[in-house]
Amino acid sequence: MIRLSRGETQLGSFLNIGLLAVVIAGCAGKSAPQRAREVVIYVSQDRVFSEPILSDYERESGVKVNVVFDTEETKSTGLANRLLAEKNNPRADVFWSNEPVRTLVLKENGALAPYPSPNSQGIPDVFKDPEGYWTGFSARLRVIVYNVNRVKPEDAPRSIFDLTNPKWRGEVGMADPRFGSTSFHVAALYAVLGEARADDFFRKLHANEVKIVPSNSVVRDLVARGELKAGLTDTDDVNVAIEANLPVAMVIPDSNGIGAPLMPNMVSLIAGGPRPDEGRKLIDYLLSPEVERKLAQSQAVQIPLHPGVAPPRNLPALQSFKPMTLDYGKAAEHLQDVTRRVEALLRL
Repeated sequence: MIRLSRGETQLGSFLNIGLLAVVIAGCAGKSAPQRAREVVIYVSQDRVFSEPILSDYERESGVKVNVVFDTEETKSTGLANRLLAEKNNPRADVFWSNEPVRTLVLKENGALAPYPSPNSQGIPDVFKDPEGYWTGFSARLRVIVYNVNRVKPEDAPRSIFDLTNPKWRGEVGMADPRFGSTSFHVAALYAVLGEARADDFFRKLHANEVKIVPSNSVVRDLVARGELKAGLTDTDDVNVAIEANLPVAMVIPDSNGIGAPLMPNMVSLIAGGPRPDEGRKLIDYLLSPEVERKLAQSQAVQIPLHPGVAPPRNLPALQSFKPMTLDYGKAAEHLQDVTRRVEALLRL
Protein backbone atom coordinates (compact mmCIF):
# COMPACT_ATOMS: atom_id res chain seq x y z
CA MET A 1 0.00 0.00 0.00
CA ILE A 2 1.32 3.43 -0.94
CA ARG A 3 1.48 5.97 1.88
CA LEU A 4 1.56 9.73 1.25
CA SER A 5 3.80 11.94 3.28
CA ARG A 6 2.24 14.75 5.33
CA GLY A 7 3.35 17.37 2.77
CA GLU A 8 1.96 15.37 -0.12
CA THR A 9 -1.35 14.99 1.76
CA GLN A 10 -1.64 18.74 2.34
CA LEU A 11 -0.80 19.50 -1.29
CA GLY A 12 -3.49 17.12 -2.46
CA SER A 13 -6.00 18.79 -0.16
CA PHE A 14 -5.16 22.22 -1.53
CA LEU A 15 -5.53 20.93 -5.11
CA ASN A 16 -8.90 19.37 -4.29
CA ILE A 17 -10.15 22.58 -2.65
CA GLY A 18 -9.04 24.64 -5.68
CA LEU A 19 -10.71 22.24 -8.09
CA LEU A 20 -13.91 22.33 -6.02
CA ALA A 21 -13.91 26.15 -6.10
CA VAL A 22 -13.58 26.13 -9.89
CA VAL A 23 -16.45 23.64 -10.22
CA ILE A 24 -18.69 25.67 -7.89
CA ALA A 25 -17.94 28.88 -9.76
CA GLY A 26 -18.76 27.20 -13.06
CA CYS A 27 -22.04 25.84 -11.74
CA ALA A 28 -22.99 29.20 -10.29
CA GLY A 29 -22.41 30.82 -13.66
CA LYS A 30 -24.68 28.30 -15.36
CA SER A 31 -27.46 28.47 -12.79
CA ALA A 32 -27.66 32.30 -12.78
CA PRO A 33 -27.80 33.46 -16.43
CA GLN A 34 -28.00 37.16 -17.18
CA ARG A 35 -31.57 38.42 -16.93
CA ALA A 36 -33.21 38.95 -20.33
CA ARG A 37 -34.00 42.56 -21.28
CA GLU A 38 -37.69 43.36 -21.57
CA VAL A 39 -40.14 46.25 -21.58
CA VAL A 40 -43.90 46.48 -21.01
CA ILE A 41 -46.00 48.86 -23.09
CA TYR A 42 -49.74 49.56 -22.99
CA VAL A 43 -51.08 50.40 -26.46
CA SER A 44 -54.42 51.85 -27.54
CA GLN A 45 -53.36 52.26 -31.16
CA ASP A 46 -54.95 49.60 -33.41
CA ARG A 47 -53.07 46.32 -33.02
CA VAL A 48 -52.86 45.78 -36.79
CA PHE A 49 -50.84 49.01 -37.09
CA SER A 50 -48.86 49.04 -33.84
CA GLU A 51 -47.84 45.40 -33.56
CA PRO A 52 -45.53 45.40 -36.64
CA ILE A 53 -43.74 48.50 -35.29
CA LEU A 54 -43.14 46.86 -31.92
CA SER A 55 -42.09 43.58 -33.55
CA ASP A 56 -39.47 45.48 -35.55
CA TYR A 57 -38.13 47.05 -32.36
CA GLU A 58 -37.98 43.68 -30.64
CA ARG A 59 -36.05 42.18 -33.54
CA GLU A 60 -33.65 45.12 -33.94
CA SER A 61 -32.96 45.72 -30.24
CA GLY A 62 -33.07 42.21 -28.82
CA VAL A 63 -35.44 43.47 -26.11
CA LYS A 64 -38.56 41.42 -25.36
CA VAL A 65 -41.59 43.69 -25.82
CA ASN A 66 -44.60 42.69 -23.73
CA VAL A 67 -47.68 44.46 -25.08
CA VAL A 68 -51.12 45.02 -23.58
CA PHE A 69 -53.64 46.20 -26.18
CA ASP A 70 -56.92 47.99 -25.55
CA THR A 71 -60.27 46.76 -26.86
CA GLU A 72 -61.89 48.29 -29.94
CA GLU A 73 -64.88 49.53 -27.96
CA THR A 74 -62.98 51.21 -25.11
CA LYS A 75 -59.99 52.55 -27.06
CA SER A 76 -57.61 54.55 -24.82
CA THR A 77 -60.22 54.82 -22.05
CA GLY A 78 -59.74 51.28 -20.75
CA LEU A 79 -55.95 51.41 -20.56
CA ALA A 80 -55.92 54.92 -19.12
CA ASN A 81 -58.20 53.73 -16.31
CA ARG A 82 -55.96 50.71 -15.78
CA LEU A 83 -52.87 52.93 -15.50
CA LEU A 84 -54.64 55.08 -12.92
CA ALA A 85 -55.61 51.97 -10.95
CA GLU A 86 -52.00 50.72 -11.05
CA LYS A 87 -50.45 54.10 -10.20
CA ASN A 88 -49.13 52.97 -6.81
CA ASN A 89 -47.74 49.72 -8.22
CA PRO A 90 -47.03 50.30 -11.94
CA ARG A 91 -46.65 47.32 -14.23
CA ALA A 92 -46.12 49.17 -17.51
CA ASP A 93 -43.09 51.19 -18.59
CA VAL A 94 -44.59 53.05 -21.58
CA PHE A 95 -48.03 54.18 -22.72
CA TRP A 96 -48.72 54.57 -26.45
CA SER A 97 -52.07 56.32 -26.80
CA ASN A 98 -53.96 56.75 -30.06
CA GLU A 99 -55.36 60.13 -28.98
CA PRO A 100 -54.13 63.01 -26.80
CA VAL A 101 -56.74 63.70 -24.14
CA ARG A 102 -56.43 60.57 -21.98
CA THR A 103 -52.66 61.05 -21.81
CA LEU A 104 -53.12 64.53 -20.40
CA VAL A 105 -55.56 63.16 -17.82
CA LEU A 106 -52.85 60.69 -16.77
CA LYS A 107 -50.34 63.52 -16.42
CA GLU A 108 -52.70 65.52 -14.22
CA ASN A 109 -53.17 62.47 -11.99
CA GLY A 110 -49.45 61.86 -11.53
CA ALA A 111 -49.24 58.63 -13.53
CA LEU A 112 -46.54 59.84 -15.96
CA ALA A 113 -42.85 60.70 -15.61
CA PRO A 114 -41.05 63.35 -17.68
CA TYR A 115 -38.79 62.21 -20.49
CA PRO A 116 -37.88 64.69 -23.28
CA SER A 117 -36.55 62.26 -25.88
CA PRO A 118 -33.79 63.53 -28.17
CA ASN A 119 -35.86 62.16 -31.07
CA SER A 120 -38.58 64.71 -30.33
CA GLN A 121 -36.39 67.36 -31.93
CA GLY A 122 -38.10 68.67 -35.06
CA ILE A 123 -41.62 67.79 -33.94
CA PRO A 124 -43.60 71.06 -33.60
CA ASP A 125 -43.82 72.33 -30.03
CA VAL A 126 -47.63 72.23 -30.09
CA PHE A 127 -47.37 68.43 -30.13
CA LYS A 128 -44.99 68.23 -27.14
CA ASP A 129 -45.47 68.78 -23.45
CA PRO A 130 -43.13 71.64 -22.39
CA GLU A 131 -42.27 69.62 -19.27
CA GLY A 132 -41.55 66.46 -21.25
CA TYR A 133 -44.39 64.30 -19.93
CA TRP A 134 -45.67 63.36 -23.41
CA THR A 135 -44.71 63.70 -27.05
CA GLY A 136 -46.97 63.44 -30.08
CA PHE A 137 -46.14 61.66 -33.32
CA SER A 138 -47.90 60.33 -36.44
CA ALA A 139 -51.30 62.02 -36.45
CA ARG A 140 -54.74 61.04 -37.70
CA LEU A 141 -57.70 63.22 -38.58
CA ARG A 142 -61.35 63.06 -37.69
CA VAL A 143 -63.16 63.03 -41.04
CA ILE A 144 -66.54 62.53 -42.68
CA VAL A 145 -66.92 59.29 -44.62
CA TYR A 146 -69.70 58.94 -47.20
CA ASN A 147 -71.01 56.28 -49.57
CA VAL A 148 -70.30 57.28 -53.18
CA ASN A 149 -73.20 55.18 -54.48
CA ARG A 150 -75.69 57.10 -52.36
CA VAL A 151 -74.08 60.55 -52.20
CA LYS A 152 -72.62 62.55 -55.07
CA PRO A 153 -69.28 64.23 -54.30
CA GLU A 154 -70.78 67.68 -54.80
CA ASP A 155 -73.55 66.84 -52.30
CA ALA A 156 -71.27 65.41 -49.62
CA PRO A 157 -71.25 67.24 -46.26
CA ARG A 158 -68.32 69.67 -45.95
CA SER A 159 -68.72 70.45 -42.26
CA ILE A 160 -69.67 68.43 -39.23
CA PHE A 161 -72.47 70.96 -38.74
CA ASP A 162 -73.97 69.90 -42.08
CA LEU A 163 -74.81 66.58 -40.46
CA THR A 164 -77.56 68.28 -38.42
CA ASN A 165 -79.43 69.20 -41.62
CA PRO A 166 -82.76 67.31 -41.92
CA LYS A 167 -81.63 65.93 -45.32
CA TRP A 168 -79.31 63.59 -43.35
CA ARG A 169 -81.93 62.47 -40.82
CA GLY A 170 -81.35 58.86 -39.79
CA GLU A 171 -78.49 58.51 -42.30
CA VAL A 172 -75.45 59.46 -40.18
CA GLY A 173 -73.44 57.35 -37.74
CA MET A 174 -70.82 58.00 -35.09
CA ALA A 175 -68.98 55.87 -32.54
CA ASP A 176 -69.87 55.98 -28.86
CA PRO A 177 -68.63 59.42 -27.74
CA ARG A 178 -67.57 58.15 -24.32
CA PHE A 179 -64.56 56.28 -25.71
CA GLY A 180 -61.51 56.55 -27.94
CA SER A 181 -61.01 59.16 -30.64
CA THR A 182 -64.69 60.11 -30.58
CA SER A 183 -64.34 61.18 -26.94
CA PHE A 184 -61.35 63.27 -28.04
CA HIS A 185 -63.50 64.84 -30.77
CA VAL A 186 -66.17 65.69 -28.20
CA ALA A 187 -63.63 67.26 -25.83
CA ALA A 188 -62.07 69.22 -28.70
CA LEU A 189 -65.42 70.64 -29.81
CA TYR A 190 -66.29 71.81 -26.31
CA ALA A 191 -62.84 73.40 -25.94
CA VAL A 192 -63.17 75.27 -29.25
CA LEU A 193 -66.90 76.05 -29.41
CA GLY A 194 -67.76 76.52 -25.75
CA GLU A 195 -70.55 74.78 -23.89
CA ALA A 196 -73.54 76.50 -25.49
CA ARG A 197 -72.56 75.90 -29.13
CA ALA A 198 -71.32 72.37 -28.49
CA ASP A 199 -74.48 71.47 -26.57
CA ASP A 200 -76.55 72.81 -29.45
CA PHE A 201 -74.61 70.71 -31.97
CA PHE A 202 -75.10 67.44 -30.10
CA ARG A 203 -78.72 68.26 -29.33
CA LYS A 204 -79.36 68.74 -33.05
CA LEU A 205 -77.49 65.51 -33.90
CA HIS A 206 -79.79 63.62 -31.56
CA ALA A 207 -82.87 65.28 -33.07
CA ASN A 208 -81.59 64.26 -36.50
CA GLU A 209 -81.52 60.61 -35.33
CA VAL A 210 -77.76 60.06 -35.45
CA LYS A 211 -76.88 56.36 -35.05
CA ILE A 212 -74.50 55.64 -32.14
CA VAL A 213 -72.48 52.47 -32.79
CA PRO A 214 -69.69 50.68 -30.87
CA SER A 215 -66.64 51.87 -32.84
CA ASN A 216 -65.27 53.92 -35.73
CA SER A 217 -64.77 50.82 -37.85
CA VAL A 218 -68.47 50.00 -37.48
CA VAL A 219 -69.31 53.51 -38.73
CA ARG A 220 -67.13 52.87 -41.76
CA ASP A 221 -68.66 49.45 -42.44
CA LEU A 222 -72.25 50.72 -42.23
CA VAL A 223 -71.44 53.50 -44.70
CA ALA A 224 -69.55 51.13 -47.01
CA ARG A 225 -72.56 48.78 -47.09
CA GLY A 226 -74.88 51.68 -47.83
CA GLU A 227 -76.87 51.25 -44.62
CA LEU A 228 -75.92 54.84 -43.79
CA LYS A 229 -75.04 57.66 -46.14
CA ALA A 230 -72.33 59.25 -44.02
CA GLY A 231 -70.56 59.17 -40.68
CA LEU A 232 -67.85 60.59 -38.46
CA THR A 233 -64.75 58.43 -38.17
CA ASP A 234 -60.94 58.44 -38.46
CA THR A 235 -58.68 58.60 -41.51
CA ASP A 236 -57.17 55.15 -40.90
CA ASP A 237 -60.60 53.50 -40.81
CA VAL A 238 -61.66 55.14 -44.07
CA ASN A 239 -58.38 54.30 -45.78
CA VAL A 240 -58.82 50.59 -45.07
CA ALA A 241 -62.09 50.73 -47.02
CA ILE A 242 -60.58 52.80 -49.84
CA GLU A 243 -57.70 50.33 -50.21
CA ALA A 244 -60.28 47.51 -50.37
CA ASN A 245 -62.07 49.33 -53.23
CA LEU A 246 -65.23 49.78 -51.19
CA PRO A 247 -67.61 52.56 -52.32
CA VAL A 248 -66.52 55.25 -49.85
CA ALA A 249 -64.76 58.60 -49.91
CA MET A 250 -63.73 61.03 -47.20
CA VAL A 251 -64.05 64.75 -46.56
CA ILE A 252 -61.62 66.64 -44.33
CA PRO A 253 -64.25 68.83 -42.68
CA ASP A 254 -64.48 72.52 -41.86
CA SER A 255 -61.53 73.73 -43.93
CA ASN A 256 -63.26 77.11 -44.04
CA GLY A 257 -64.33 77.00 -40.40
CA ILE A 258 -63.02 75.54 -37.17
CA GLY A 259 -60.72 73.10 -38.97
CA ALA A 260 -60.36 69.34 -38.70
CA PRO A 261 -59.40 67.78 -35.34
CA LEU A 262 -55.83 66.49 -35.60
CA MET A 263 -55.05 63.55 -33.32
CA PRO A 264 -51.39 62.72 -32.80
CA ASN A 265 -50.40 59.48 -31.18
CA MET A 266 -48.84 60.21 -27.80
CA VAL A 267 -46.10 58.30 -26.04
CA SER A 268 -45.21 58.67 -22.37
CA LEU A 269 -42.99 57.14 -19.70
CA ILE A 270 -44.89 55.68 -16.75
CA ALA A 271 -44.00 57.10 -13.34
CA GLY A 272 -42.38 54.43 -11.19
CA GLY A 273 -42.40 51.86 -13.97
CA PRO A 274 -40.19 48.82 -13.29
CA ARG A 275 -37.86 49.27 -16.30
CA PRO A 276 -37.43 53.03 -16.93
CA ASP A 277 -34.21 52.70 -18.95
CA GLU A 278 -35.80 50.25 -21.37
CA GLY A 279 -38.89 52.47 -21.46
CA ARG A 280 -36.83 55.48 -22.54
CA LYS A 281 -35.14 53.49 -25.31
CA LEU A 282 -38.49 52.30 -26.65
CA ILE A 283 -39.82 55.89 -26.60
CA ASP A 284 -36.76 57.02 -28.58
CA TYR A 285 -37.56 54.39 -31.19
CA LEU A 286 -41.25 55.30 -31.47
CA LEU A 287 -40.37 58.98 -31.95
CA SER A 288 -37.93 58.30 -34.78
CA PRO A 289 -38.64 59.55 -38.32
CA GLU A 290 -38.36 55.94 -39.49
CA VAL A 291 -41.36 54.87 -37.40
CA GLU A 292 -43.35 57.83 -38.75
CA ARG A 293 -42.41 56.74 -42.26
CA LYS A 294 -43.62 53.20 -41.58
CA LEU A 295 -46.94 54.41 -40.16
CA ALA A 296 -47.42 56.80 -43.08
CA GLN A 297 -46.85 54.08 -45.67
CA SER A 298 -48.97 51.47 -43.88
CA GLN A 299 -52.76 51.27 -44.09
CA ALA A 300 -52.80 53.49 -40.99
CA VAL A 301 -51.90 56.41 -43.32
CA GLN A 302 -50.81 58.49 -40.37
CA ILE A 303 -49.53 62.01 -41.02
CA PRO A 304 -45.86 62.48 -40.02
CA LEU A 305 -45.00 65.29 -37.63
CA HIS A 306 -41.27 65.18 -38.33
CA PRO A 307 -40.37 67.51 -41.21
CA GLY A 308 -39.09 65.79 -44.31
CA VAL A 309 -41.01 62.53 -43.88
CA ALA A 310 -43.22 61.86 -46.92
CA PRO A 311 -46.99 62.05 -46.29
CA PRO A 312 -49.16 58.95 -46.79
CA ARG A 313 -51.07 58.18 -49.95
CA ASN A 314 -54.74 59.19 -49.98
CA LEU A 315 -54.04 62.01 -47.48
CA PRO A 316 -52.58 65.49 -47.76
CA ALA A 317 -49.44 66.69 -46.00
CA LEU A 318 -49.78 68.42 -42.65
CA GLN A 319 -49.10 71.83 -44.20
CA SER A 320 -51.86 71.55 -46.82
CA PHE A 321 -55.05 71.61 -44.73
CA LYS A 322 -56.44 73.57 -41.80
CA PRO A 323 -56.17 71.69 -38.50
CA MET A 324 -58.31 72.71 -35.56
CA THR A 325 -56.47 75.13 -33.29
CA LEU A 326 -56.78 73.30 -30.00
CA ASP A 327 -55.44 73.54 -26.47
CA TYR A 328 -55.10 69.83 -25.63
CA GLY A 329 -54.78 70.65 -21.94
CA LYS A 330 -58.06 72.57 -21.92
CA ALA A 331 -59.77 69.70 -23.71
CA ALA A 332 -58.45 67.18 -21.20
CA GLU A 333 -59.33 69.31 -18.19
CA HIS A 334 -63.08 69.05 -18.83
CA LEU A 335 -63.15 65.58 -20.43
CA GLN A 336 -65.29 63.85 -17.81
CA ASP A 337 -67.74 66.73 -17.60
CA VAL A 338 -68.30 67.05 -21.35
CA THR A 339 -68.55 63.29 -21.75
CA ARG A 340 -71.42 63.27 -19.24
CA ARG A 341 -73.06 66.22 -21.00
CA VAL A 342 -72.98 64.47 -24.39
CA GLU A 343 -74.14 61.20 -22.84
CA ALA A 344 -77.24 63.07 -21.62
CA LEU A 345 -77.76 65.04 -24.83
CA LEU A 346 -77.59 61.90 -26.98
CA ARG A 347 -79.54 59.92 -24.36
CA LEU A 348 -77.09 57.05 -24.21
